[in-house]
Amino acid sequence: MRAFALSLALLAGCADPPGETPPGTLTVLQEQQAAWVRNFNPLLSTGGARWPTASGIYEPLLLYNRATGETVPWLATAWTWTEPARRLRFDVRAGVTWSDGAAFEADDVAYTFDLLKRFPALDGAGAWTYLESVRALDAHTVEFVFTHPYSPGLSLVGGQAIVPKHAWQGIADPVSFTNPNPVGTGPFTEIRRFDAQLWELGRNPRYWQEGLPKVDALRFPAVGSNDQALLALVRGEVDWAGSFVPAIERTYVARDPAHFHYWFPAVGDTVFLYPQTTRAPLDDARVRQALSLAIDRKRLVRVAMHDYVPPSHPTALSDGYRAWRRDDLAPDGGWVRHDPAAAGALLDAAGWPLGEDGRRANAAGEALVMPILCPAGWSDWVRAAQIIARDLDALGVDARVEGLDFASWFDRVSRGDFALALGWSVSGPTPHAFYRSLLGSSTVKPVGTPAATNWHRYGSPAADDLLAAFEATVDPAEQHRLSDALQAAFVAEAPAIPLFPTAAWGEFNTQRFDGFPDRETPYATLSPNAVPDVLLVLTRLRPRNDGLAERGAAR
Repeated sequence: MRAFALSLALLAGCADPPGETPPGTLTVLQEQQAAWVRNFNPLLSTGGARWPTASGIYEPLLLYNRATGETVPWLATAWTWTEPARRLRFDVRAGVTWSDGAAFEADDVAYTFDLLKRFPALDGAGAWTYLESVRALDAHTVEFVFTHPYSPGLSLVGGQAIVPKHAWQGIADPVSFTNPNPVGTGPFTEIRRFDAQLWELGRNPRYWQEGLPKVDALRFPAVGSNDQALLALVRGEVDWAGSFVPAIERTYVARDPAHFHYWFPAVGDTVFLYPQTTRAPLDDARVRQALSLAIDRKRLVRVAMHDYVPPSHPTALSDGYRAWRRDDLAPDGGWVRHDPAAAGALLDAAGWPLGEDGRRANAAGEALVMPILCPAGWSDWVRAAQIIARDLDALGVDARVEGLDFASWFDRVSRGDFALALGWSVSGPTPHAFYRSLLGSSTVKPVGTPAATNWHRYGSPAADDLLAAFEATVDPAEQHRLSDALQAAFVAEAPAIPLFPTAAWGEFNTQRFDGFPDRETPYATLSPNAVPDVLLVLTRLRPRNDGLAERGAAR
């Protein structure tokens, strides 16, 4: 009876969007929102802009393809370090126009970075932590000068979404600007419809890649949870999604094996349990290690993740960094193994002994309370948080799961308003960005100030030196040596608690569209969550009736 009632509730929560889907319109599930808010500001670091604002409406100079490991020219055609690791020039693509017909030029690039400088709240990636100047040398050349040699600067500045100077220069406060009618260079720029439950994004009639996109429009129904997303998928209402789907062969593929497909390559980010390290006792590495040792990750990935992924490596690096990862560090698993006895001993030593009531408290009688913040609609993360809470409870820690809607969860996590919180991590062509977001002092923002990375507010002087040395070299062998040392620093300091590497979740339905990447044709990561890689997919998809009889013809 309870299961039947749940099914009715899910059906009610995922009702058909008003009206039939027009031909050539691709239905996408990427964001889980119960209701839409009209925001298309690509410079926001708070996650408030609608997908695909930063990589669909707006575009970067280049993008890093996670599936192939290649750096792909986009709004730039080429780049050169004119002074090793410090002075970088981009050749800006000619013949590109904004969706309102104005010419795209190097001045737009310089203006975008000037906005980030004048309004630091927009500089979520911390570009001006390293930049000295940005200037347009002519209509099609822009030069970046870094304050010191900074080899990761290529992906840092190259991946920034570029906005039009002529449309933005009159905006008094770009931080609060919601940009309701965007002007972009991307393949999709026209807001055809927008209401709380459904919105549609039409293709850019002036897109610079001739004949693209083949898709006429993108459609986004509001869906608030993984369960609702699964229901929409199995009913064939969705063409492309980036959802976690339990037992996917049985629950999704088996419903229509000819058209329902998925691809979960292990190139995603690591999911962490972030401790807010400015709060006592989470400022004590022994406490962080104890909480980690209490977690049974094998059970966690079996129950919550259906064994799609393994437990985290001690270095926290996913399989996407296999060529960099050190397997000799903590061969027994270190503090990432499951060892409740060792966890208890660490808490005892840290001043949180176990009382007769089975609860841990300090000398002042204060109980060890650790609420876990989690997005309420993400069923896989919710299950993971529940398993962690039970493991911590068995250790004598008062742990409870606090589920919030995505916007509220992201707001609190980015401002550092939590004790423990599940969250994703940062990735890039090398482990530099990953460890900088976990250990770099330059990424630490005051509690209450939104942070794009380093939600746990941890800075390591030892890691700062290693990161600086990494930035100063373009020698791959030296970068590998420094990466080895960064991994050792992570293992020694335990700044955050890695749980498991996530797969790049991606599902697709070929009833109406073709050209999706998959195991046989891995030209890009399938997941719509992989930004800005989605541009590779959005410009490759095409309707089935566009001269294609079979899936293979799109390849």
